[in-house]
Amino acid sequence: MVRSALLKAATGIVLASVAMPALAREKRLEIEPYLEVNQTVLTDIKGGDGDVLAYSSAAAGIDARMTTRDAEGQANVRYEHQFGWGRNVGDQDIISGIARVRVDPVRDLLHLEAGGIATRTSSAYVGASGGSLAGSDAIAKIYSGYVSPMLTTTAGDLTINASYLAAYNKVQQDSGVSFGGQRLNSFDSSLYQSAKASVGMQPGPLPVGWSVGVGYDREDAKPLDQLYQDKWARADLTLPVSPTTAIVGGIGYDDLKIGQRDVLRDANGDPVISSSGRLVTDKSSPRQLSYDFDGLMWDVGVLWRPSRRTSLEARFGQRYGSWRFTGNFTWQPDRDSSVSVTVFDGIDSFGRLMNGSLVGLGTSFNVQRNPFSGDLNTCAYGAQGGGQCFNDALSALSAANFRHRGINAQYSAERGAWNWGVAGGYARRKFIAPDGSVFEEVNGSTDENYYLNLFAGRKIDQRSGVNGTVYANYYNSGVDGVLDVLNAGAYASYYRDFTRRLTGTASVGVDGVDPKGIDSIISALAQISLRYQF
Repeated sequence: MVRSALLKAATGIVLASVAMPALAREKRLEIEPYLEVNQTVLTDIKGGDGDVLAYSSAAAGIDARMTTRDAEGQANVRYEHQFGWGRNVGDQDIISGIARVRVDPVRDLLHLEAGGIATRTSSAYVGASGGSLAGSDAIAKIYSGYVSPMLTTTAGDLTINASYLAAYNKVQQDSGVSFGGQRLNSFDSSLYQSAKASVGMQPGPLPVGWSVGVGYDREDAKPLDQLYQDKWARADLTLPVSPTTAIVGGIGYDDLKIGQRDVLRDANGDPVISSSGRLVTDKSSPRQLSYDFDGLMWDVGVLWRPSRRTSLEARFGQRYGSWRFTGNFTWQPDRDSSVSVTVFDGIDSFGRLMNGSLVGLGTSFNVQRNPFSGDLNTCAYGAQGGGQCFNDALSALSAANFRHRGINAQYSAERGAWNWGVAGGYARRKFIAPDGSVFEEVNGSTDENYYLNLFAGRKIDQRSGVNGTVYANYYNSGVDGVLDVLNAGAYASYYRDFTRRLTGTASVGVDGVDPKGIDSIISALAQISLRYQF
């Protein structure tokens, strides 16, 4: 009788853990290329020089969605060229896009996931979006992508999993923010690889479920030939205590090392900076460790899955030689709305954080763009879950690793003619750097980032509608030489379909940057545009 109760509890938990929600896929393939022309004017209504500036732009893009029995995905890609009017607004090219796809080449055995993003952020002020004003030369262009094959199979009651992930990140920027005189944010590129394997058994054959897993993570980053290497092994147990609740826990061993080479120095002992603003690596120097930990890790917690649409997991334990709390809550009240909350604690870098945000993005999402720059909104909302915000990652554009703690939350919904979403979060970084290195002065320094993003849209009739976005990001620096900065703004658009393929849009907006100790700048923007959908 006890065995029967345990089996019933395990079955409830396992069934509730199946993809949320387990909705039937409708076969669908939508490919929508378009051409667009825009005319934009802007002026500083506070600070700045107060001049009225203007630029025209032409864009080509494609929006695609795919849903089949064995594959699902979405891609939104755009190229835009802006033509500045006058000497105060320069021409520029903007490439932006986001994509996620999942393919099952061999159903119930082999899965393949991939994703990518091209976007921009400010390189003048940490925490400022930087993508709203035309002609700005203080912009960092960011490209990130990954591919991950995954194997899942069974042998009797055993479940066997194996996965590999390869990710690449690249940043192009003309200048770097100086942290105490050193260009800590001179991130260039990184290659991240992660391999994992596990074998386990669900509760039922035994009173508890169990799994044993091993993993290897490595990131090679530039500049300074930085190396992140983590080797780990752990065992986990799951003890059902009711049809919807289980006690979970695990213990393992972790071997983590982070290091970098020294910067090349000139005859005066000063760091050599390349023409692109990057630190030049001294290839002959040994790699010096900034972090070296090996020891036990453990955690205990609770898993609650009362239905296919609701899941809560919270764990408390030790890793990296300190206390650690993590949690994840997802809830889909109905088919057209979702809630998610994540509490995180780990050791990250800019590259790994970008890749993690991409992996967390679902294969169906609502993409919004800033009408004045063409840039992606920092949050992608998914009415059926799987949305993701990149604010945390974009505010972490640095060349150093860091201890990373915080919380992210998101809610999105569609109701008749309305659709809306709200997302917010907080993150705290504590930098890790070797003694005696070019980054020594920031070792142990901390910063904090807060963000809030709201989006709403409504169809007025079959041919027209309105939408708008309000955003705010506050960066609180604890690093000498880096300013606290508040970036906030809003924009709204009205669109109308003149024909089945031709759409006109009018937009107005305001964007403000307020660095501590420096005069703030608030800009007003207006735009009209025409889009032809093929």
